[in-house]
Amino acid sequence: MARKSLELRREEILAEAARQLQRHGPAALRAADVAGALGVSTALIFYHFDTKERLLAETFGFSAQRDLDRLDAVLAGPGTALERLWAVLDLYAPTGDASGWVLWIDGWSAAQRDDALRAVVGRLDRRWKRAIASLVREVASGGGVDAGAAATRITALLDGLAVQRVVRREALGAARVRQWVRAFVAGELGLPPDAILTHQSVRKGIE
Repeated sequence: MARKSLELRREEILAEAARQLQRHGPAALRAADVAGALGVSTALIFYHFDTKERLLAETFGFSAQRDLDRLDAVLAGPGTALERLWAVLDLYAPTGDASGWVLWIDGWSAAQRDDALRAVVGRLDRRWKRAIASLVREVASGGGVDAGAAATRITALLDGLAVQRVVRREALGAARVRQWVRAFVAGELGLPPDAILTHQSVRKGIE
């Protein structure tokens, strides 16, 4: 029972740290602020997370888990491989309000100087690339496409567009992002551009 309570407290700490991370970014995340918001001692925070760097890394992973859950739902859901590929890319691409991308961009920046965060960011990045590569492989079966290389190029395009959309949103709309991504991915797969569409039936299943 005591162990269960300990784990629940750990989840509460991560949830509060995630709220602060979303609002203020990695540089402003402080164990004392998390403790104050929860009405506990800073020592309790460091009981669960021995350093601030570990707290930040695990909070980043906790914050990203919702997107990973949605990714898993798409991969296991209905639709053809092409439909599911586009649904995954729609999750990844900065075509909505891009709030999740603010967190990712902050995370990438902070990871340059934080080994623990770099490991978490790298693990999450590989998870997305593997998912995209698996669908590319299925769509292009027998087509001689290097799925891993294609996934890397596709995510590199999306990462760059995300920075543009977050920093200069007025200069790059969601519709244009979708158009460019469709054309690029179609080229990677050797398909006509109109072969890759936004499939609302697949999207509705994960929202």
